[in-house]
Amino acid sequence: MKKLVLRVEGLSCPVCTEKIGDMLNKIKGIEKADVFFNTGKAKITYLEEEISPEGIIGAIKKLGYKAKQL
Repeated sequence: MKKLVLRVEGLSCPVCTEKIGDMLNKIKGIEKADVFFNTGKAKITYLEEEISPEGIIGAIKKLGYKAKQL
């Protein structure tokens, strides 16, 4: 398993972080995703055989947020 930390831009409220976290936790290959409003970061544990960092960033972008790897 790999770990990924992303900076998520466009978070306007704690509900945004819940929305992103809920979506990420439903994606095959993501074992755990936590999104933090106060820091603007997402901490994700994933299986590299099933999803890539680019795939995770793309999923976040589909919700209307920008994300980049730290």
